[in-house]
Amino acid sequence: MLSKLRTLGLRGIDGFNIRVEVDIAAGLPSYAVVGLPDAGIKESKDRVVAAVRNSGFDFPIKRITVNLAPAEVKKTGTHFDLPIALGVLAASGKVGKGACGRLETSVFIGELALDGTLRPVVGVLPMLLSLKKAGARTTIIVPRDNSAEAALSGLECLGASSLKEVLDWINGDTEIPACLRAERERIVSVTGDFSEVKSQAFAKRALEIAAAGGHNVIMIGPPGTGKSMLARRFASILPPLTDEEALEVTKIYSVSGLIKSSRLVTERPFREPHHTISDAALIGGGTNPRPGEVSLAHNGVLFLDEFTEFSRPAIESLREPLESWKVTVSRVKETVVYPARCLLLAAMNPCPCGYFGHSVRECSCTPLQVHKYRAKVSGPIMDRIDMHLQLSPLKFADWEAIPRGETSLQVSDRVSAAMDIQRKRFRDSGVRANAFMGVRELREHCRLPAGASGLLETAMNKMGFSARSLDKILKLSRTIADLDASRELKKGHIIEAMQYRALDKTAELVA
Repeated sequence: MLSKLRTLGLRGIDGFNIRVEVDIAAGLPSYAVVGLPDAGIKESKDRVVAAVRNSGFDFPIKRITVNLAPAEVKKTGTHFDLPIALGVLAASGKVGKGACGRLETSVFIGELALDGTLRPVVGVLPMLLSLKKAGARTTIIVPRDNSAEAALSGLECLGASSLKEVLDWINGDTEIPACLRAERERIVSVTGDFSEVKSQAFAKRALEIAAAGGHNVIMIGPPGTGKSMLARRFASILPPLTDEEALEVTKIYSVSGLIKSSRLVTERPFREPHHTISDAALIGGGTNPRPGEVSLAHNGVLFLDEFTEFSRPAIESLREPLESWKVTVSRVKETVVYPARCLLLAAMNPCPCGYFGHSVRECSCTPLQVHKYRAKVSGPIMDRIDMHLQLSPLKFADWEAIPRGETSLQVSDRVSAAMDIQRKRFRDSGVRANAFMGVRELREHCRLPAGASGLLETAMNKMGFSARSLDKILKLSRTIADLDASRELKKGHIIEAMQYRALDKTAELVA
């Protein structure tokens, strides 16, 4: 006999429809899965056999063929256990004739334990959102532990606990409870407040601009100047995710298996990988591609402390994400794309000993050592970073003084107001923030005021600014103007923006 039912697959962070076909025929006992299954799906045979038997059913000792269509697309994941087991039971006559409608029109997702219970799987939300985007109207059966995540999709989802319960539901003998949306849950926690940072007014102003416009930042300064302290408090001035952004981040975390409670991510991610991370772990990839840290920081912050200690391949692999805000992972049989629209926040010392340019301590490095150290971060990478901040050591009076700076809440209010201006400005273009403007948006929203053209020409000729650097300056100027609630760019906005590109000067980079 032949049975057919539906499930879903994952390609990157997008789902696609899969038809599961099970044929049971006379012949020597065998069990084959075809349709480009990965090793995990092939290993499901023993789980399916044990789950069927321990659920109180006889497993047919015949020639069993399972086909996952479309056959040309690679299939991965453990969520095929449930539809395969149901297909075997249906083909062996365990589904009533009047129940075939539920079997063929519903979508089944779930991993089976040996006793027949359903275990949670990764990627439920992105699979269901793709189904919703396609306009499908159907009932989806998921493991009960995935109920809260499935409910985020807005589709009709039922949370089942076992194989037998699902089969009884198909036959109309029982009902499965609907999935209910859980309350929002914080995934990351913010510690510390901006007001706790002593002095460094220039850096705090720059980080406010970066937060308001989504601009990448690199901080360079001797040890103890507050680089890490500023970075870890940076998240406290960022506004919560919008509903659309929250769903995007939750999809990525779902695919990565990082949503333990299956709830919506509502705060901007703050990822801080160690400098020993590989380029594949940073960008994403692997035999079965998975999102990397740059994608896990989507709509949030990727903080790379001790930037020059990261491997050269890892640093250079950031070129594409910093330019296109996505990561494309190509394999022989498939190509997947992960979103990577994150804010890069990097910190590094000015030299190997850390005291180049220090006002008190003498640097022990030779010019050649300083040059090699700075060269670990290539020109193209520096060119893609919007803001270059040089931090100076604190004086004793600043260290002794009680911090009296603005609180994170005060700064966050201004950041939120500037971001609201950008949402209204770009509501029809798909651009999220000033940092992501293209050529057309730059031309429309960053018209130069009188006298600014000559200023930029001088900067390009004397300071070595590239064309990309000038674009970065205009984007920064637009964000500074938004913080001032100014509709037009002013010369002062451009002059301030140029201060944050000081390290573009070739002489300072090589010194």
